[in-house]
Amino acid sequence: MRLHRVASFLLAGVVLGLLWNAWSGRGIDLGRNVFLQQGDEYLDAEQARQRLEQGALFLDARPEAFWEMSHIPGALPLPEDDFDRYFEKLEPRLRGSFLLVVYCSGMGCESSHIVAEKLKNAGIHAAIFYDGLPAWEDAGYPLERGKG
Repeated sequence: MRLHRVASFLLAGVVLGLLWNAWSGRGIDLGRNVFLQQGDEYLDAEQARQRLEQGALFLDARPEAFWEMSHIPGALPLPEDDFDRYFEKLEPRLRGSFLLVVYCSGMGCESSHIVAEKLKNAGIHAAIFYDGLPAWEDAGYPLERGKG
């Protein structure tokens, strides 16, 4: 009987919390990914492949060890966790590129969003390949391994 009451209280709390979230005007949009920012450009796998064919420079926001294991052909490492050091080396090339695409480990990975935001703050626009490397692989597109 006691477990039943605890479960009822928890259920009531969840329902009330969701109702408050929906009707308060201050709730969280539960149907939207929190990493997606208004004004950012997002690409799916097909659009990313088209950008690669157009000569886009791809930037891998994952740690360099992951980039070495596999990456989109021609992609350069620009890891979110060591952004400043890598950016310093790549900045002239990034400023000279008109098509930049940032990606990471897929939908739940925020690194591509963070790197794109840091690039935007430096005055450099980069599209975000939202579904990242898993979607690239699932589409059967080629990968490079090692340091390219």
